[in-house]
Amino acid sequence: MINILIGGDVCPIGRALPFFVSGNVEQNFSDIIKEFSAADFNVVNLECCLIEKNTPIDKDGPVLGVPVACVNGLKKLRVNAVNFANNHCLDHGETGLKKTLEALNKSAILCFGAGMNLQDAGRMIIVNIKDKRIAFLGYAEHEFSIAGIRSGGANPLDITDFIDKLNKYRNKYDFLIVLLHAGKEYYPYPSPRLAKLCHFFAEQGANAIICQHSHCVGCFEIYKGVPIVYGQGNLIFDRPTTKKYWHQGVLVRLKIDDNLKTEVELVPYFQFTKDFPGVKILDLKGNDFMEQFYRRSRDIIYEEFIEQKWIEHCIKEKYTYFSRLYGHNRILRKLNKIFHFTDWVYSKEIKLMIRNVVECESHREVLETLWRLEH
Repeated sequence: MINILIGGDVCPIGRALPFFVSGNVEQNFSDIIKEFSAADFNVVNLECCLIEKNTPIDKDGPVLGVPVACVNGLKKLRVNAVNFANNHCLDHGETGLKKTLEALNKSAILCFGAGMNLQDAGRMIIVNIKDKRIAFLGYAEHEFSIAGIRSGGANPLDITDFIDKLNKYRNKYDFLIVLLHAGKEYYPYPSPRLAKLCHFFAEQGANAIICQHSHCVGCFEIYKGVPIVYGQGNLIFDRPTTKKYWHQGVLVRLKIDDNLKTEVELVPYFQFTKDFPGVKILDLKGNDFMEQFYRRSRDIIYEEFIEQKWIEHCIKEKYTYFSRLYGHNRILRKLNKIFHFTDWVYSKEIKLMIRNVVECESHREVLETLWRLEH
């Protein structure tokens, strides 16, 4: 039996920083060290760059980076590989990306999902574990971090690339694990598009699919024999917030037998609460957030439910998104949430024009190309 453990977002800022720089993680992270020690292979999502100096890029959203020495904490946690296909791998430009890749390589920690060009970023890693070839592939949605033909960054989420990879490498591995940095942040369900995408990946040959990025515990399904996790929460990410979901997470243990049949075990925990600067494993039963997790997992077997929850969420976010689309400052965004002036200030013609350039694939490609050329 092969035991692979997958953890969520790791960004050792705040109270986690000194533990990771020094490598003295045994006390505050002993629970997950125990879990990692029992596994054959451990993977986490590295949610920040490992840097020597700040070289931040221009982007919408937080720029994350920690000292290169934080790799000491990753080693002591017994992390074997990191997925770096995410929206923060390029936060400090190609300089930060290169330093991160070098630090991981020197520490014998494998990295996939990002690289100094598109080909490297899309590289599948294949690890021999107990005479089985286990492959890992990472993809990220487009969010200020995507690699180009001659520029570094994350491996972009691309269905055609996924099919090409399967056709090229299918005979070189026995079991494929896909990590997707995708989905709506703080939303504990898959969108209709994400569910459809994961189902397609499963139908084409992925053996397990883990969606990260949402910063909250989501839900889970077995689709045609393939386990799919929609959000596992943060693993190590200290942030001064009272939002419970930020501090909750699950480790995903994949137990693969000789016939490549998969059993999934979930290990719930809380991380960096107000009272404890570390990670504590919880009992599987008796946790409110796990009960909610299982309830959501039962609900998403119905496509109509996924669609309805998504519509409800989008309606709730309507004025936030329209304000962002129209370029409102913080004051106007707050006013729009109260007075909903985007419903009547902009003419029908303007709204239709904006909809067309966003919705139409060819028009959107023009915008994406122009934005890419600007940066």
